[in-house]
Amino acid sequence: MEQRERMVGIKDVAKHAGVSVGTVSNVINRPDTVSEGTRHKVRAVIDRLGYVRSESARQLRAGRSRIMALLVLDMGNPFFVDVARGAERAAREAGLCVMVCNSGQSPAEEADYLSLFAEQRVRGVLLTPADATGRNIAAFRRHGIPFVLVDRVAEGTTECSVSVDDVLGGGLAVRHLVDTGHRSIAYVSGPPELKQVRDRRVGALRALAEAGLPASVLRELPTERLDVAAGRDAGARILGLAVRPTAVFCANDLLALGVLQAMYAAEVSVPEDIAIVGYDDIEFAAAAVVPLTSVRQPAVTMGAMAAELLMEETESGDPAAHEHRRVVFTPELVVRRSSLPGR
Repeated sequence: MEQRERMVGIKDVAKHAGVSVGTVSNVINRPDTVSEGTRHKVRAVIDRLGYVRSESARQLRAGRSRIMALLVLDMGNPFFVDVARGAERAAREAGLCVMVCNSGQSPAEEADYLSLFAEQRVRGVLLTPADATGRNIAAFRRHGIPFVLVDRVAEGTTECSVSVDDVLGGGLAVRHLVDTGHRSIAYVSGPPELKQVRDRRVGALRALAEAGLPASVLRELPTERLDVAAGRDAGARILGLAVRPTAVFCANDLLALGVLQAMYAAEVSVPEDIAIVGYDDIEFAAAAVVPLTSVRQPAVTMGAMAAELLMEETESGDPAAHEHRRVVFTPELVVRRSSLPGR
């Protein structure tokens, strides 16, 4: 069996350069304290031997990791990609990095990742919970690692959170559909245990009540996931209804794009035969075959804000004295052709 080569260590560099381990450490961490000639000699040996310093050992000595973790529901959703972009940008500016992980909307996978974060002693965690019971968060809290909830309000907890007013967002979507004449609306909601799904439904029903319309105007079609395939399935269910709604509000844009695909395949015209409104305003919404009306969330800004809140907590001299904040952004309706009447 071929023997794996031993990793080059700082002692090897010191031996080949003919200097002390402390001098090598200074060249790497405090180069201004070492003469130019010694710096060049040591760096030449580092390059020749291929030495890479152990970041984990450095962090262990410093007592603080440079890595924050981001655990989201679905990295296949461009909304969470944008959240990650914002978090990564803010972290990089502070000399930190972000480890991005995907729970796949699975509470079990979420628990596994949270255990991994605790083992690795990450600096902190940006978390969009998959476990609606809160048990995973309760177990993770025992490790004393700071975390910020992303795309969630910190109900029943004292931690920081960054979210969007989803009640307002659901109201914006359905009020728009009501104002354009619709009186039969399907709500393709996604998994009902998710708080965003419930909040958007609350906003939708509130908009109906404010318009003097009964709650029966809105018909909810839950799906197991928040992806395009689930949207196509919901679209097929809508097409099979004896009385088809004239409009569809979807809990996110991936569901809306799936519904749009189902309508296109069945040669049902959007918006002439049925209007569609999504949520998130991902990049693909405007690029769809019928540009999609959507409720915009500032995903990049949300990710950056979450990272900044986490850094504020971890950089404070006394984490216990950190004042937790709940940041709630205001959504915006972006109207495009998928919901415009009379075209």
